[in-house]
Amino acid sequence: MRLKAALPKLELYLYAAVLYLSLLWAGTWIWDASADNVNRKVFKKSVKPGWHYFGRKMDVADFEWVMWFTTFRNHILFALAGHVIFAKVCSLISPRHRSLIYGLYGGLAVLVSMGGGFLALVLSHCFILYSVALVKRKWIVFVAGLASLATFKMEPFNTWQQGFVTGYFDLQDILFYGGSCFTIMRCMSFALENCEKKDGNYTFTDLLKYNFYLPFFYFGPIQTFDQFHVQANNPNLTRKQREMWNITTGALLHLGAIFVVDVFFHYLYILTIPNDMKLVKQLSDWSLAGLAYSNLVYDWVKAAVMFGVINTVARLDHLDPPQPPKCITMLYVFAETHFDRGINDWLCKYVYDYIGGSHKQIFKELVATICTFVVTTLWLGPCELVYIWSFFNCFGLNLELWVDKIFSLPPFSNIEYAIGEAMSRRIRAVFGALNFWTIILYNVLALNSLEFAKLVGKRLIVQGFPLSTLSVLFVTYCGVQLVKERERKQAFLDDPEPAAVPQDMPEEVGKMKAE
Repeated sequence: MRLKAALPKLELYLYAAVLYLSLLWAGTWIWDASADNVNRKVFKKSVKPGWHYFGRKMDVADFEWVMWFTTFRNHILFALAGHVIFAKVCSLISPRHRSLIYGLYGGLAVLVSMGGGFLALVLSHCFILYSVALVKRKWIVFVAGLASLATFKMEPFNTWQQGFVTGYFDLQDILFYGGSCFTIMRCMSFALENCEKKDGNYTFTDLLKYNFYLPFFYFGPIQTFDQFHVQANNPNLTRKQREMWNITTGALLHLGAIFVVDVFFHYLYILTIPNDMKLVKQLSDWSLAGLAYSNLVYDWVKAAVMFGVINTVARLDHLDPPQPPKCITMLYVFAETHFDRGINDWLCKYVYDYIGGSHKQIFKELVATICTFVVTTLWLGPCELVYIWSFFNCFGLNLELWVDKIFSLPPFSNIEYAIGEAMSRRIRAVFGALNFWTIILYNVLALNSLEFAKLVGKRLIVQGFPLSTLSVLFVTYCGVQLVKERERKQAFLDDPEPAAVPQDMPEEVGKMKAE
């Protein structure tokens, strides 16, 4: 495979030096922009006093991060700690019924936090979709499930359902939308798995135990019903060797990441700067590129930490939850781009893989990706920005397939074989660098604004050509090569003795993909 093509060590050292020095340079520009403009009017809205011993203000533009690790940190920790203690005691007393006890504790926590009206609303949606699951027709499940999800995304149904929650507090909207929308996705997973069940049906109690597992209820991630049902009802609670060590190490890494992010927020105002377009237009091309890249890196870190905290609790309950998303720095293909692996796994299993099959037929792949992004658009909430994001990511995913298909056919496959594995890897890294920045631009508009994404694209592609464009792409090329080297080493660890490839390679071998 081309993935196992090695490059000279000196060349890799050069790539690493260029990448790290460039990131340091861009970071210095952002640092200066943060320090020199801290008193701007736009900054006063989202740059607040931070840790006093740093002597600097802190970027608090991301409400979700502030909510989790500052404002409502104690409330969230109290709820999760209560679950851990309660779950541990109940697991010791009655391991066979621990999933039921998890569900009862979760239902009680929802009742206390959001009130009986919201609990009744969630139960009504569960009952409706459970009734649909008994029909055992997947298309009916999708129609009913997506219609239920739409009621939380569109007026006047959304406002009417919000009326079931009495009173008001700061977290109400987040808990309402998180709990209700994740409930619909879990109910759809339950119903679709029930369609696959050949003998009888799962019970309504099974659905409630699955849906009201507290660590996943409000914030995710989504674990598909088939996995949760097997793991939560497994009476064997013995742990693998060093499992507790790995859980403890992961928890400490998450704490370290939280500390590092908080420190960075005191010096790099990467979330506030994009909101001040007058300042953004004054930044250099390198600063803009670094700002766009750092926003996606931060969003990945946030997802990894938040889901990591929840996953730590789930692993203590002997579950195997969805893994954190793949680091944005290592993404140079659209097929692996996601920030929520739980939703990604859900979409792949029930939509993308179900429709696309082997993903070798271009038309079926097109239909599969369109359907996937239609569901994703509804999940994120239909609006102009989401429509644009979905269109470009859907287009990018299909374009990857088309290009891969074209270059897997003669004469391109023969040319690739003739130039050798190392040169093939270099050429593929060039395309990977272009793809990387396409992914950055397509996703930064969803994280910041369409205006900011357009400015970054204009400066890097049009106004900055050729110097800024080519230099940024070269640095990205260096990064892609380092990622490919890591993948090459991992491939050898996974398959230390790959099968030998004949010298006279038939054309079919040329169809092997690089990844």
